[in-house]
Amino acid sequence: MQSFNFTSLPSRVIFGDGSLAQVHKEIEWLGAKRALILCTPEQKALAEKVSELLGPCSVGIFDHAVMHVPIETAEQARQMASQLGADCAVAVGGGSTTGLGKAIALVSNLPILAIPTTYAGSEMTPIYGITESGVKKTGRDPRVLPKSVIYDPLLTVGLPVGLSITSGINAIAHAAEGLYAHDGNPIMNLLAEEGIAALGRALPQIKKDAQNIEARSDALYGAWLCGSVLGHVGMSLHHKLCHTLGGTFNLPHAETHTIVLPHALAYNASHATRAMKSIANALGAQDAPQAVFNLALSNGAPVALKDLGMVENDLDRVCQLAMQNQYPNPRPLEQVALRQLLQNAFEGKPPQS
Repeated sequence: MQSFNFTSLPSRVIFGDGSLAQVHKEIEWLGAKRALILCTPEQKALAEKVSELLGPCSVGIFDHAVMHVPIETAEQARQMASQLGADCAVAVGGGSTTGLGKAIALVSNLPILAIPTTYAGSEMTPIYGITESGVKKTGRDPRVLPKSVIYDPLLTVGLPVGLSITSGINAIAHAAEGLYAHDGNPIMNLLAEEGIAALGRALPQIKKDAQNIEARSDALYGAWLCGSVLGHVGMSLHHKLCHTLGGTFNLPHAETHTIVLPHALAYNASHATRAMKSIANALGAQDAPQAVFNLALSNGAPVALKDLGMVENDLDRVCQLAMQNQYPNPRPLEQVALRQLLQNAFEGKPPQS
């Protein structure tokens, strides 16, 4: 067995149907009394419900969370938290809202209670990302890891099927890269395989019946495990490409991960054979990159960057940015091969090892 180091991240998880009702107890567990609730404009109604459950412990709602956490939005939320004297933040929604909570915690040490409504998984990581001047900068800091997470599958039933599929494949990406991370370990490998398998089972069932609560629970369980993997190990080429496409070209987060993942896996396949076998086994397939591509295609998810509004003439710029400040990757980055990867992803071609 390979040598490894493993440090478990501190996290508290409340999982189960109807667990949102425990939000007040979780605020008390944090030792907080003045909660600022964060959400996107689209989820203000849910934020208001959380505010009602918290009663006097709720000091306000900031409903301007957006993708990729622009620095301007982060500063507005930080200012509101300070003005209201908030002693914790409650992030209600997906990765955009959790990311905003992390941006607040990064400079204020406010504890975060995350209530995910998608399968983003960022609630289980100490990773933050803030976009400034068209560049998304990421980092790791233990201060931004949510102290408590409430996973209530009932809150995901209203997630549109299309976004459910892309959000789930985004979660799979976290675990897939964890299987070949330079600082990976056997514990995370177990979580990764289980998480990928759970999502692989759940997503087709959600496509058939969006109200299938068992499938919704399975997907949320898988997202939790996949997010935990990302929280404990480093990121590689796939995440570098998606951070570039999202932060610089403002492509939608989950859809971008869905499109890029099979091509990033194909790029690394020859240098990460054990990881590819694990991914394939988890999805009940023979070929990992093709299995992920098929999971997206057969469930109606986008498979081409051009369908997200990406301009072909910008692919050279993406390639150039990806070659800079590289994330550790099992296969060295080769500019010609990387440019071909991006072309295949742009056109929506099947992954090519």
